[in-house]
Amino acid sequence: MNTILITGTSSGYGLETARTFLDKGWSVIATMRRPDESLFETSDRLRILPLDVTDGDSIAALIEAAGPIDVLVNNAGIGVVGAFEATPMAHIRKVFETNTFGSMAMVQAVIPQMRERRSGVIINVTSSVTLAPMPLAAAYTASKQAIEGFTGSLAHELAAFDIVAKLVEPGYAPTTRFAANTDIPVMELIPEAYEAFAQPIFADYANPPLTTRESDVAEAIWSAALDGMDRNSEAHSKLRYPAGSDAVALANAT
Repeated sequence: MNTILITGTSSGYGLETARTFLDKGWSVIATMRRPDESLFETSDRLRILPLDVTDGDSIAALIEAAGPIDVLVNNAGIGVVGAFEATPMAHIRKVFETNTFGSMAMVQAVIPQMRERRSGVIINVTSSVTLAPMPLAAAYTASKQAIEGFTGSLAHELAAFDIVAKLVEPGYAPTTRFAANTDIPVMELIPEAYEAFAQPIFADYANPPLTTRESDVAEAIWSAALDGMDRNSEAHSKLRYPAGSDAVALANAT
């Protein structure tokens, strides 16, 4: 039975992905800062373990408890929307600690076991902000663009050990907690000088022509995992998987 470890499963993409892989018969290690068993139906193929991707000791304890991992999904992340000028550097560093360095730390932690087995798939979840520049998302975009470049380069060196690295790039999902998953309310990051600029942007966010559903991302992760595990698949070494109709449209336009 294949085992997948998913970070950030308390809501949104991570929760839906964990449920999807459980439904498909996989063994799932669902991680979150504060484990909540009420989020899932009871299953002998499910383990819910604590994890803070910004804490090295927490990562080490998780890897010890998890055992062999076939697929790692780095999904945990925090958002930030607002004028870059008004965004405190302390908060920008926090975003990078989770979105960028947290993902890198998890990858570094699982490579040894995958390298020894000469098998494994690493899936890093980024965002459609990496597909086209978007306003009021400079810091968030930077944290995700770093993972795009990191994963592309990583894929080459890990291929020498039959480990596959992939990217899943979700679009805008208004049903997730993205905007709420931050310490600073959005409007605090919109100074008066930016209000006229920001107003039509937020109006567009309120009525987007295309959006992404949590299930779109879970399906893209499922495809990436299967492609990565099947060495005979034409998509075995495929790097990018846009997820959601808006992300797919952006990917096709670039």
